[in-house]
Amino acid sequence: MKTSNPVFSRWGAARDAGPNDAHARRPVGTALGGAPTDDHATNPYAPGPDIAPRAAGSAVTMDDVVVRTATTLGTVVLTAVLSWLLLPVDEANLGRSYGIAMGAALVAFVLSLVQSFKRTPSPALILGYAALEGVFLGVLSSTISTYIAAGVVVQAVLGTFAVAAGVLLAYRMRWIRVTRRFTGFVAAAATGFLLLLVADLLFSAFGAGSGLGFHSGGLGLLFGVVGILLGAAFLAMDFKQVEDAVTYGAPREEAWLAAFGLTLTLVWIYLEVLRVLTIFNSDN
Repeated sequence: MKTSNPVFSRWGAARDAGPNDAHARRPVGTALGGAPTDDHATNPYAPGPDIAPRAAGSAVTMDDVVVRTATTLGTVVLTAVLSWLLLPVDEANLGRSYGIAMGAALVAFVLSLVQSFKRTPSPALILGYAALEGVFLGVLSSTISTYIAAGVVVQAVLGTFAVAAGVLLAYRMRWIRVTRRFTGFVAAAATGFLLLLVADLLFSAFGAGSGLGFHSGGLGLLFGVVGILLGAAFLAMDFKQVEDAVTYGAPREEAWLAAFGLTLTLVWIYLEVLRVLTIFNSDN
């Protein structure tokens, strides 16, 4: 795996060193000894037997992933800053701004579902999701900064970077190993987490006050920490997906899927870090 990015330049080297479940790195369509083979059964990105091999240079690289991810995250940040500046959250405009933010969040959720069920990535859908998600994050962050704690947003951003850097380090050092068991456990935990969120929303909507109590106190802090840990686990799975895509010679369009997954996960982590910091500042 070749990349000019200093962060990822040696990512593949650790995998090639051969720890336990490392994959053999070879071009799609060749065996370990160099003889042609149909590796569709072991390589999820290999062309099928009735599909022509991909042209040389059409496989995804780490640089492709970095550029697409930077573009997607940059779109989130840009629209978040613009919405912070252009959608005021003072008493006269809070209702309108928050309504726009919730509408943007709903449309972003729909776009993310559409992309998730598509067989191929759509840059327009991914960037559309990023732009609308940024609108929601900008208004939400501005509201919390205005009415709860002025510095909490900067702390949440720094916390998100810290979690991402920690997971990247742990993944590169093989302290985190993304196996089928790991993936199954994370999927089960995330399902339970989301069901609790839905139950909390339903209880809140039908007159149960603060719902299940996930918005304040020790239970809220615990729920937020669990959310951060789940986000970290998803980030490790995203790193594994990127590594496998580059290792197996996935088509270049897979870089957009990687960017989409990384953006979803980083937004999740930011929201959970923001939840923890908001509760902590509210209770003090």
